[in-house]
Order: sequence, then C-alpha cells, then structure tokens
Amino acid sequence: MLELDALTQGKPVAIVGAGLVGAGWALVFARAGLTVRIYDSNPVISSASLPLIEQQIADLTAYGLLSEPGESILARLTVCQTLAQAVDGAAYVQESILERTDVKRALMLELDALAGPDLIIGSSTSGIPASAFASGLSISARVIIAHPVNPPYLVPVVEIVPSPETSPAVVEFTAALMEAVGQSVVHVRKEVAGFVLNRLQAVLLREAWALVEDGVASCEDIDKTVRDGLGWRWSFMGPFETIDLNAVGGVADYAQRLGPLYRSIADSRSHEREWSPELIKQIESQRREFLKHDDLESRRGWRDRALMAFSAQRRKADPR
Repeated sequence: MLELDALTQGKPVAIVGAGLVGAGWALVFARAGLTVRIYDSNPVISSASLPLIEQQIADLTAYGLLSEPGESILARLTVCQTLAQAVDGAAYVQESILERTDVKRALMLELDALAGPDLIIGSSTSGIPASAFASGLSISARVIIAHPVNPPYLVPVVEIVPSPETSPAVVEFTAALMEAVGQSVVHVRKEVAGFVLNRLQAVLLREAWALVEDGVASCEDIDKTVRDGLGWRWSFMGPFETIDLNAVGGVADYAQRLGPLYRSIADSRSHEREWSPELIKQIESQRREFLKHDDLESRRGWRDRALMAFSAQRRKADPR
C-alpha cells in the first residue's frame, strides 16, 4: 500500500463507464486498497455497479482470493452522480465507455475541461488508438491506453499503449500503477489497431470462422480444440515458449521443422472474406444448441467462478 500511496499521493481513482469492464476495474483498484469513485452517464448502469461488485467480492471470498473482508473493499467504493464529482482531485481515471471513437472523443472533450493539471487518463478500449480520440487537447500527453481482458479483476494482463503525444512519464506511471494493483503489464511500443491481444485473437477467430464456413469442423469441435488442446498449455505459457519446448533443439529447431507447414497454411487462406450474415446465423444457431440465449448470463457467472478456481490453483503453482 505504501507504493500505491506514493504513486497516487493518497488521491482516489475514478472509473468512468460502470458496465462489466468498468465495474471490474473498480474492484481491481479497491481490492488493492485505493479509494474509487464510479460514474456512468446511464443511472441504471451506475446503480447496478455496486450490487454487481458485491456479488463478485462474495465469490472471490468463497475461493479464498481476498486478503481482507469484503466489507472493507466495498467501503472504498462510491458512486458519483456527475463526471465532475468523479474526477475532482483524482490521480487517475480509467475510461470504460462505449467502444466508439466519437463517444470517446466527446468524453475526452469533457475531461479536457474538467481535469486537473496532473490527472492521468487510461482507456480500456479494445483496439482504438488513443490518437484517434484524444489528440490536440491539453490532456493529450496524459492519455494512454490501458486495455484489460474482461473481467480485469480475474484476468491480470493489461496492454499499455501510448499515443505519439503521450509523455514517457505517463507511460511509466501507468505501468507502475497497474503492477502495484496486481495486473500483468504488456508494453505495446507503437500504435496499431487491435494492439497485441486482439490481433492475436483476431487471427485465431478469423480461421475459426473460416473453418466453420468451409465445413471443416463445427463450432463445438473448434472450441474443443482450443479448450482441450491449445488452451491447456496457453493457460500458463505463451506461444513462443510453447514452441520452444516442443522441439528438441528449441525454437530455432521448431521453426526449421515446421516453418514450411505454417507457411503453407497461411498461403492456403486469403482471409479476404468478411463474416457474412449467413455465416453469423449459422454459428449463432450452432452455439444456441449448446447454450440457450437466456442462459448467457448464468454461463458468464460460471466462467468467472472457473477463473477464480484457476486463479487460486495458479497462485499455489506460481505465486509470482
């Protein structure tokens, strides 16, 4: 907590956008000991945020993933009625509003008028570069992407992506803050659409959709391939470490043996086709055979509890 106090100078952090991602971020910061203010322009979403976080805290407690009573964490959370109340005197803002450039730009204009001279603003955007919505403002040097995986209070990775206008000091501060609250920082060193995580995910999804469209495999069999195959290793090591260990001589040996195969796979697919309405309908139909639409919310809860169980086990295996 001393490190966090030094970073934030005892100031609160603000969450702007209180949906699933924003509420998850609120829990990340409050769990670490920070005072958190929550604001959403939609009062229905604002009012639902604390009950959602309260349930998440109860689940975390059940899995032994909290170091203090849940009531102490909840006491650090406050829902604000206005954006000005949320950001007044804050050290850091985590923006998690709608994934649209125009909406984010409108918020940045509001923050430009409200922000104190030291306020740093992180955006949860999944792939929009900060320069697309935060350029040419007095706050531009203090805006940075801090992109999480949903839910951020369970999946620790966060991508730090500066714009050309972001100051090095803001990059340093944001990375230090994220590490201090328990996140795993990935430095994305230049702006690129989708950053790193979603560019990697996009390649897998692109091929998955194409395999269904071509009649090679069903949605369920593709999910099995990742869930019961690739995902077992990828849950605790990345693709480069995976292939480094999959050949006697390491990664160079692997590249020599299997590089031509992967090249031929890449050459076999142009990937110029979009996900057509017909294909989307087909995949929607296949998924609803395994999960009814009305059961999506309960399945999300199952997913989060599975992540909690995995997190508890991983802490035992790798306490870093």
